[in-house]
Amino acid sequence: MSTMGNSTNIFWQESPVGKLERQKLLNQKGCVVWITGLSGSGKSTLACSLSRELHTRGKLSYILDGDNVRHGLNKDLGFKAEDRTENIRRVGEVAKLFADAGLICIASLISPYRKDRDACRAMLPDAFIEVFMNMPLALCEERDPKGLYKLARAGKIKEDDSSFILYQLIALLLQIELNQKDGVCPTPSAMAGEVVTYLEDKGYLQD
Repeated sequence: MSTMGNSTNIFWQESPVGKLERQKLLNQKGCVVWITGLSGSGKSTLACSLSRELHTRGKLSYILDGDNVRHGLNKDLGFKAEDRTENIRRVGEVAKLFADAGLICIASLISPYRKDRDACRAMLPDAFIEVFMNMPLALCEERDPKGLYKLARAGKIKEDDSSFILYQLIALLLQIELNQKDGVCPTPSAMAGEVVTYLEDKGYLQD
């Protein structure tokens, strides 16, 4: 038996019910839809719309919202680079468990650092779907649901806390990129439909 980390007495306990059996029961393939983008780009709105659309189709999903997890699981973390990395790592591990259970886990986080998202992708190389909300900064700042941009412009947010503006992207790894159409932001329902179509095409919504 193999051991994990530095401990010599921790072993992986296999479940008597396997992943394929769980997926067959749910009639879907477990995966993680990782929605990333600037503050105000519409991540949470898309996550809720997508979860509702999946529910109407009889598919089981669960949302891991960036703010919600900081109320409990990650309440001990701040917003410095190392805390953001740990925040994303924990969410990635929980999302991995949901996917292993056969659920469609919808993670909605700014997750500005490419290396952190890549680390989560490495946990689920065949079931990680990255969705980038590629909305203009001007639109995000106009929305400013949390007042972060206003604070940043006023110099009231420390550099460590301002990475919602300093975003790192590598387009080659994206599965889905959502943009404005002719200067108009698509409706949440339309964007959710685009993600659902991708999931159908890739066989995650088995029938």
